[in-house]
Amino acid sequence: MQKDELIQLHTFLYQMRTHLEQLCNNNGCESNSYEKLEITPYQIHKSKREHKLAVFTLSKDIAGILSNSNSDVGLEKIVNRLDQMAMRFMTDKEKELIRP
Repeated sequence: MQKDELIQLHTFLYQMRTHLEQLCNNNGCESNSYEKLEITPYQIHKSKREHKLAVFTLSKDIAGILSNSNSDVGLEKIVNRLDQMAMRFMTDKEKELIRP
């Protein structure tokens, strides 16, 4: 995937997560891991790796929001797998930010 396509996906997932958080009025929908990364889709100067990390982290947050509302075991597995994928793209410094 090209960097510009990755940024478009990042933007879409960011908007989706924001919309889902508004729908559930932040009741159990906290997703601090993405904010701790300090990467937004509007920071096009960030590296491709950083945008990949943001995409996996946002995807994990979205699946977490959906699993909280449905209590579906399948979604919990997806959350765990996306978390593992995000960890693969993290530097040691980013891991310290996310998991103190």
